[in-house]
Amino acid sequence: MENKVKIAVVTISVESLALAGKVAEELGADRFASFSADGWTSFASLTALTEEHFRDYGAWVMFCSAGICLRAIAPHIVDKHSDPAVIVADSTGQWIIPLLSGHIGGANELALKVAALTSGKAVITTRSDNTGLWPLDVLASRFGWREKVEGASMNEVIFRFVNRRPTALVLTCRDQGTRYLESTLPPHVTVCRDASGIPSGTELVISAGPRKIRFGEVPVLSYIPPVLTLGAGCRKNCSSRGVVEHISTVLSCNGWHPEAIGKVATIELKRDEPLIEDLCRGFRTVKEIWNADDLKGIPVPTPSERVMEATGSCSVAEAAALKSAGDGSVLLLNKQKACLSEGNDFTFAAAASPYALRMGHIEIVGAGPGDPDLISVRGRHFLEAADLILYAGSLVPKEVTACVRPGAVIRSSAPMALEEQFALMKEYYDRGCLVVRLHTGDPCIYGAIQEQMNFFDRFSMSYHITPGISSFQAAAAELRSQFTIPEKVQTIILTRGEGRTPMPEREKLSLLARSRSTMCIFLSAGIAEQVQNELLVHYPPETPVAVCHHLTWPDQRIWRGELRHLAEIVSTNRLTLTTMIVVGDAIDNRRGLSCLYDKDFKHIFRQ
Repeated sequence: MENKVKIAVVTISVESLALAGKVAEELGADRFASFSADGWTSFASLTALTEEHFRDYGAWVMFCSAGICLRAIAPHIVDKHSDPAVIVADSTGQWIIPLLSGHIGGANELALKVAALTSGKAVITTRSDNTGLWPLDVLASRFGWREKVEGASMNEVIFRFVNRRPTALVLTCRDQGTRYLESTLPPHVTVCRDASGIPSGTELVISAGPRKIRFGEVPVLSYIPPVLTLGAGCRKNCSSRGVVEHISTVLSCNGWHPEAIGKVATIELKRDEPLIEDLCRGFRTVKEIWNADDLKGIPVPTPSERVMEATGSCSVAEAAALKSAGDGSVLLLNKQKACLSEGNDFTFAAAASPYALRMGHIEIVGAGPGDPDLISVRGRHFLEAADLILYAGSLVPKEVTACVRPGAVIRSSAPMALEEQFALMKEYYDRGCLVVRLHTGDPCIYGAIQEQMNFFDRFSMSYHITPGISSFQAAAAELRSQFTIPEKVQTIILTRGEGRTPMPEREKLSLLARSRSTMCIFLSAGIAEQVQNELLVHYPPETPVAVCHHLTWPDQRIWRGELRHLAEIVSTNRLTLTTMIVVGDAIDNRRGLSCLYDKDFKHIFRQ
């Protein structure tokens, strides 16, 4: 339940006053008591209170018996789409029961919050919650989707679903909601990429995406994410009469839900046109404005010299749609010209991100230093949804990929040349699959992703980078050290020694060492003696060092010592790959206090 919902907390006994007060304070609720108490509004009877105020609140939490509560609210119950959430709790807070509007009104969710505050137990009685099935009537609000039911009522759809009738889930987009659906798939649900994959005998279709889905007379529940961008242009003071309806019809005829429009985009020249304003109202969305320079470099299928003369860009509708949809976006509907009344010409086009449309996409993901728990939440989501995972097998533990969905292909890139890696990724990309290229740590640090992105750019492929935790951050954590010490060291250098890959002359270790910064040295265990000699040019021999092998892996080892013994530590323990060398006085330092938390240090949060 959103915090913005207005909540009332009610108690009819002195015994529950303190507990009810705690709940009211945490929820930011109004307080009502059947007796006089400081900070509480008193009432003569619960029946009179609900008669006067039942619709004034989005949720009620009542500390009383279920029977008293039911008799008070019964005359005011209408339907689940308009009734407020009602929760009843015993005087001790042991049992928290959502009585009304469990899903749509948020009573189930609120009951769980109240139970956490009272150390009680929420008694959830709705069937989908207790069987582990999706709460179909709240998914749209949870994930910011729009909802449409065709061929049956929502109650009929829910009946078929909770009774485990054969159901097809057609996914034509990717977002947080579809990741949830895929990761919690009930046994009676089959996932399909389009209508052609729906099995015969299906009795319910659930669709998530902007595409319209039909399957004979079978009921369809559509969850529609607002992922389409509508680009629009028009004559000055163009009439908007019938335009929303016309555009909706054209989109529908081309297989797209008009409800999927999430932005209306145009050029600065048309910012204040009434038609643009009416499009935003009609499609319940916002406008995005671009100047001519933003748009004129965007390649479009139908450029116009006339438009160029008038606006400074060869395209408005197509270019604005593509620009607002983001890098790598594709046109779903080329420029359409229309005139619904004399002199009222307008144009429109629609675009979207390939990723949002579940087209081919490559996500470069940082796996973190090795522990599967240290991959980011976003990175894990991509792994769970991926069709192909190509991981750096020489550096990334395979355990990181344990969360993948059944049927996903997992390949190590260790034996592959760059061309082989790209060929495999492109094969799956061209099938409309989600490809995860999994690199160790953070991919921007010695991740060798530049040469891969050159290929992606050459073929105009959709890709994105999800950052990860680097091994230097893991080293700081495992060493229990702050790598920046007030008035002593304020710089962290991430670098490597010169092996087969030459270093730029200005970045030689001996030159970087002049700063005496905290230095984290990658990929250099095999040349430890050379590293030691270069660092000793400026670091004192007794400077602390830490040699960290397989950071956060089950077999992690860390050796501490002094710089003069670095090469000995590495050779004695036969260290080669996946070894981080840390050098500097920050290691294990406990001297030097920051001013930030000093009682005499004033800042905007502590005057």
